[in-house]
Amino acid sequence: MSTTIYDHISKNNRNTFLITLLFPVTLIMMISIAIFLAIIITKDSYLIEQGLIMAKSFHLDFFTFSHQNINPYKVFITSTLGYTLAISTPLIIISFVWIMISYFFGSQMILGASRAVGIQKKDNPEVYRLVENVAIAAGLPMPKVYIIDDNSLNAFATGRDPAHASVTLTKGIIDKLNRQELEGVIAHEMAHIGNRDIRLMLIIITGVGIISLLSDILFRVTHSFSSNNNKNNGAIVLLFFFVAIAMTLFSLIIAPLLRFALSRSQEYAADTVSAMITRNPGALANALEKIASDSRVEVLDNMPTVGALCIANPLGDGHKRFIDFLSGLYSTHPPIQKRIAALREMDSF
Repeated sequence: MSTTIYDHISKNNRNTFLITLLFPVTLIMMISIAIFLAIIITKDSYLIEQGLIMAKSFHLDFFTFSHQNINPYKVFITSTLGYTLAISTPLIIISFVWIMISYFFGSQMILGASRAVGIQKKDNPEVYRLVENVAIAAGLPMPKVYIIDDNSLNAFATGRDPAHASVTLTKGIIDKLNRQELEGVIAHEMAHIGNRDIRLMLIIITGVGIISLLSDILFRVTHSFSSNNNKNNGAIVLLFFFVAIAMTLFSLIIAPLLRFALSRSQEYAADTVSAMITRNPGALANALEKIASDSRVEVLDNMPTVGALCIANPLGDGHKRFIDFLSGLYSTHPPIQKRIAALREMDSF
C-alpha cells in the first residue's frame, strides 16, 4: 500500500505531539534528578525535612521521621517529590503566562528583533502577488509579508494560526531567485502555516527562552543564599545550584535536540507540501541549492532559536556556538542536500 502526502503529514503531526509532550516531562525529570542528587549528597536533615513538609502539603507524605526502620532512600524520594512539585508548580504557571503572552505577541517580537519591515502590494507588487497566489493555491488566508534588508537568501513564517500569520523574505532571496524558485520557497513557508508548525515553534522558542531566563534567576538566588551566614543555607544553596544546572543543561542540550527532531520532520513535510502546491519540486530544489550557498542572516546571529523558523540554517556553517563538539546538537535543520535529493526524486516521476 503506497504512502500519500496526507499519511506523511498525519505521521508528522503525531510525532510532533509526542516530542512536544517530551518537552515539559524531560524538564521535570531533570529537575527531580538534580534535587535527588542534592539530597543524597548532603543528607542534610533540615533539607530533607523541608522537602517532606512540601510533600505533605501536596498529600504525598508517605513517610515521616516519626516512623522507625524506614529505608532512607524512600524518605529521600518523598522529599524529592515535595521539592519537585514545589519548584515545578510555579515554573509551569510562569511558563504558561509567558507562553500566553508570546502566543499573542511573540510573532511581533520575532519580526521586530529580526528587523523585518512589512510591505503592502504597492511597495512590491510582484512579491505580494506571488504570496497572494500561493495562499490561494494552498487554500489559506493571505499572510502579512515582511522583508529583511539582507543580501543573503533565507525566509521564514511565523504567527499563531493561519489567520494571524506572516511570511518574511530576505532581500537577497527576492533578488537572486527566479519566479518559480521563489514561488517554491513561499509555498514551503505557507506549508508551515497550514500545518500549524508556526504555532508549535513559537511555543517551543518561547519555552526555551523562559527556561533560560529562570535558570539565570535561580543562579542569582543561589548566590544570594550563599552570601547569607545561616547554617541551614549550605544544603539549600547546593539544591538550588543543582536545579539551576539541570535547567541550563536542558536549555542548552536537551531542548535543541527536541527542537531539531521537530524541525527535521517539519522541513521534510513542508518541502513535500510545497511541491504539491506548486507541482514543481525541481524549482524548490534549485532554490535550496542557491540558498545553501549563502543562507546566513547576520541579524539572526544572536538569536539561534529563531533559526528553527527559517527555510535553511541562518547562522552559516562557520558560525561558532557554545562548544564545538556540541555544535551538531544545535542544527535546526536536516541536511539540505538530503532535502534537495528528496525533491529531485519527486521531480523524476
